[in-house]
Amino acid sequence: MYRIAILGCENSHADIFLNYVIKEKVIKEEVKEAYGDLIKEDLYSDVEVVGVYSDDTEAAMKLNEQYGVYVAKSYDEFVGRIDGLIITARHGDNHLKYALPYLKSGIPMFIDKPITVKEEDARVLYQGLKENGIRVCGGSVCKYPELIKELGKAVREETYGKVFGGMMRAPVSMNNEYGGFFFYSQHLVQALCSVFGFYPSSVKAYVNGNITTCMVRYENYDVTIQFTDGCFEYCAGVSCEKKVSFDSYTLDGCFEAEFDAFYQLLRGAEQPESYEEFVAPVFILNAIDRSIRSGNEEKVNRIN
Repeated sequence: MYRIAILGCENSHADIFLNYVIKEKVIKEEVKEAYGDLIKEDLYSDVEVVGVYSDDTEAAMKLNEQYGVYVAKSYDEFVGRIDGLIITARHGDNHLKYALPYLKSGIPMFIDKPITVKEEDARVLYQGLKENGIRVCGGSVCKYPELIKELGKAVREETYGKVFGGMMRAPVSMNNEYGGFFFYSQHLVQALCSVFGFYPSSVKAYVNGNITTCMVRYENYDVTIQFTDGCFEYCAGVSCEKKVSFDSYTLDGCFEAEFDAFYQLLRGAEQPESYEEFVAPVFILNAIDRSIRSGNEEKVNRIN
């Protein structure tokens, strides 16, 4: 039996993941309407959720009422008692705090988007994960849609000839109590990284009303990305020598893929990304945030 805990349970991720494991038919109506029937009937029977924790006590108690899951009094209460850890706080500033007590345990981790908000936190997390050999997954579910996988393959293998660039868009929430721009923006940046790579050199942001358009500069081409505040369409495309391919996509099945990636880590699988790639979106997000604030083209820092 794999014992896991969930730290930070204020959003629908905790509900969805608990449904996978606990197999209760109870699910919030808004989650069910948005994501459909996500309950797994026969998978994950060897996973036990030993407890949850949230700085938002009310959110944690709701899960207790719905699923009967234990609510911890502190986020470090599960140290030495679990085989894997899910960190899915709404505010990314809590992710490093929640992870730190468990780093020396060496247990697999899932860390939700944004991985962290601050670059310095990303560096501390990167070092802790690497030094302790922790297998990690997470970030945004926008790495899983079939369109994103297909476009990424086309770019890497130059299926349509030389890559000239691309265009992507995804929703964002600029004004909220969970980190502002950082709360939702890794969705678009994760898709960008999955298709075009984790290491652009610079970004330049242009704000026009509730639309923020960014030019992302890679070594051999540029990609235009749009953060749309209030519009929830996801789109992605590539411009190549022999073909232009652009389409919309949904997140159907992505949460299942996300949890299954963590489950495979519990069972001993290798992590899907390098440590550098795992934290790279944090540095892109910070460069975009600096550009929004300064109006200038900003360099994208790297972990090393």
